[in-house]
Amino acid sequence: MEWILGGLILAAVGFVVRGILGMGSPPQIQQGGLVPLRSELHAIYHPIAQEIEAHTTILGITLNDAFGEREANRRDMAWLVVGLAKGEWERLRELVVGLMNALANYLPATDVVVPVRRVSADNFKSRPVRDTVGLYEFLDRVLFGSKQRYALRLRVLSRTCAMLTKEFRRACREGERTQDSSPELWNQLDLYFHDFDLIAKETLLAFRSLLACQSLEGVRGMAADLQELLDRRVRVSVSASNE
Repeated sequence: MEWILGGLILAAVGFVVRGILGMGSPPQIQQGGLVPLRSELHAIYHPIAQEIEAHTTILGITLNDAFGEREANRRDMAWLVVGLAKGEWERLRELVVGLMNALANYLPATDVVVPVRRVSADNFKSRPVRDTVGLYEFLDRVLFGSKQRYALRLRVLSRTCAMLTKEFRRACREGERTQDSSPELWNQLDLYFHDFDLIAKETLLAFRSLLACQSLEGVRGMAADLQELLDRRVRVSVSASNE
């Protein structure tokens, strides 16, 4: 009980101090929730954002098709389409995790204050993710340094991405085995996609924030690493299509 009381006191003190210092307010360089990027930075941001958004759209359309087959009482076809969605989920996960890894690599060398957007548990729908993000929301209130808070944000996004992928795979595996068409299971698939889509969007926002804070050397290095990530995805796609 004492450690809980101590944690609450620490959180309260941190909240008051951050309010006095203006640390809880949105960074001044933000406009409409987005960190503005110079044209040369936008040229780095746009290709990876476009790729992630395209795969998110494809995943959503594929799952919608699966729902349509289920509603038409074509269970076999519905789960075949879910199988296609699983493959698209993995492609999107590879891109998002690759971007997260790049951000984690370049954060330590960032010398300026990094704009940090708080990830809110209220925006998520699946219970495991809401509980995890809720814990990190508490920790975020007791951290003062922008780099510490940014690193925490990356950790929660990475952890929830891994958790959702595990739960999505498990649900698909069980559903394919039993040809389950129950509303409970399919509603879970819908919630998992909603939260995965949100994680991808939050990762792109984190990307904008860190990219805007990089030195010239950091920008060049990040651009090369992300281009390699995109090139690797193209090579994997071509290889898979030729099999």
